[in-house]
Parts: sequence; structure tokens; C-alpha cells
Amino acid sequence: MTRGWPFYGRNPASCTAYVKGMSTLGVVHLVASVASIMLGAIILAQSPKGGRQHRQLGWAYVVAMLMVNGTAFLIYRLFGGFGPFHVAAIISLTGIVAGVLAGRRARVARLANQQFLRSNRVEVHYWWMTFSYVGLVAALASEAITRVPALRAIGGGGAMFGAAVGGATALVFAIGSYLIVTRRARSLEPFRVSGAPQRH
Repeated sequence: MTRGWPFYGRNPASCTAYVKGMSTLGVVHLVASVASIMLGAIILAQSPKGGRQHRQLGWAYVVAMLMVNGTAFLIYRLFGGFGPFHVAAIISLTGIVAGVLAGRRARVARLANQQFLRSNRVEVHYWWMTFSYVGLVAALASEAITRVPALRAIGGGGAMFGAAVGGATALVFAIGSYLIVTRRARSLEPFRVSGAPQRH
């Protein structure tokens, strides 16, 4: 179990002091989370996608996300047992696995010269992986909310606490969904097959 953040007093501790106040599990979870955020941002900024670098960064992102979610199952600081963040980890893992499978199937379809199938699998890969990143950012926002001293004093079961966490998550998903939908056509254009039906 991780220990609580050590800067709830009037004199906030430094970042170094905070890390020293965490358990090894907490440090691994934090490092993996930061790595996932950075890798995901780089991948999303890449253009065009699908090349060797994209795949290498993608696998690094998958490994980091597996570490994030794996360690999340061992952290019970907030609720004292299985809680919403563990449910989110299960959903995240499901999305990651589905995204990886779709990406692998897209590659198999490309090697088999099945371009229409490849285009479809790439789009499935796009949806799963982009929303996995949105979920990661939403988890970061929710985690930040749990660190607000006034809300923390209320406790994990408070209505205000739940509303704050739910509101932060909903806002991130609203913004993320808008960006994913509006950027879809441009991101998938290199994989579009002439004559293939387009979704709007």
C-alpha cells in the first residue's frame, strides 16, 4: 500500500520529499503513469502514423500502461479496498488489449494485401488506443482531485468528493472525445482505401 502524500501541511514539501514518502509500489505506479502520459502525447502528435517509430513507441506505451494498471490493482489507499479506480483499471486493460489486437490484425491484413480489412482494423485500433489515452488523462485528473486537502478531509464516500472526481472525469472525456472525433479523418487518411465507405 502507498502512503499518503506528505504535503497537506501549511508548508508543502518538495517533489523529492514527496517521492521519498511513497512506497516502492507507489513510485513504480507514478513513473509508469508519467511515462504513459509522455509516450501517448508523442504518439498522438506523430504524423503520419503506422511506421516503425510509431510501432516502437506504441509498444513502449502498452508496457507502461500495463505497469500503470497492474500496480493500480495493488493500491488501496483511497477506498481501503476494491474501488472505482480498480474498475477503471480493468476497463483500461480491456481497451489496451483490444487496441493491440486490432493493430496486429491490421498488420496481418496489410501483409495479406487485404487493404479494406486493414483500413477497418486500423480504425478500430485508433478508437481503442486514443480512448485508452483519454482514460489515462481522466485518471490523472481524478487522482489530482483526490489530493485536494478539502476534499480529502471529506473522505472517499462523500457526495462532494464523488461529484468532484466524476466531474473531472466527465470533463476530460468530453474534451477527449471531441478531439478524437474531429481528428479521426486526418489521422486515418493515410490508411484510407479508395472506394471504401467513410464514416462521418
